[in-house]
Amino acid sequence: MPHNSGESGLVASVYHLLSERFDLFVGIVVLLLGIVAGVLTRRYVRRLLHRFDVPRAVEGTPFERTARNVGTSTVGVLANLCGLFVLVLGTVIALQVANASAQSLLTDQLSRFFRQLFIAAVVLIAGVIAGDKLDLYLRERLRSVKLPEVNLLPAAVKYSVFYVAGLIALAQLGVATLPLLILLAAYAFGVVFIGGLATRPLLAAGAAGVYLLLTEPYAIGDEVELAGRRGIVQEIDVFVTRIDAGEEEFTVPNNRVFADSIVVVRD
Repeated sequence: MPHNSGESGLVASVYHLLSERFDLFVGIVVLLLGIVAGVLTRRYVRRLLHRFDVPRAVEGTPFERTARNVGTSTVGVLANLCGLFVLVLGTVIALQVANASAQSLLTDQLSRFFRQLFIAAVVLIAGVIAGDKLDLYLRERLRSVKLPEVNLLPAAVKYSVFYVAGLIALAQLGVATLPLLILLAAYAFGVVFIGGLATRPLLAAGAAGVYLLLTEPYAIGDEVELAGRRGIVQEIDVFVTRIDAGEEEFTVPNNRVFADSIVVVRD
């Protein structure tokens, strides 16, 4: 008998909820659906990122190493962010449905805020990863260039990407970005002006290298003499020429080829 009375009380509670607080019932259902959708979104985003080979793309970046140190990965961070965003969105919708008249303005603001926060987080993470990848790529490509000024270029590109990503993220959060845009313009001018001064030898070597590659006054395997040293040309790239002098190999910036008048030896 008590068992039947308990079932009757449960049925009465459900009937009361459906009849007098139907909006609350729908809100609970929406919340449960939001939880399920968040979990499914997290799994789907993780699989999608693996399908596009994102783990290999971000491998070796500082962001990926940091994520690994805390027991996750870049893919895990992005998947969790997407799942959390869907969950928060479902919660906001549930609050609107449960008590639309009292909570409408607040939930609209929460929905807008979390949407902007999600976009800002994704943009920031993407900017950090892109900056790190560009830094690694440029360092790898310029590793053979034996000029100290080369090290400035990857760092300048990386931090420029970081700055732009941070600017976009702050704009998404509604932060006034006009002063930051002015700083960005000043930063760009500084990078171009100071970077141009700092990398002037590199630019001169690059311009000379382009000319040498187009005109080919000497080729790989030719015996040449430069600044009193004679050797065989081993490699010619945009910035430098490598010459094997037997027991030693020396690297000559291409602008020195013009300054010191390289001589091609014809036997």
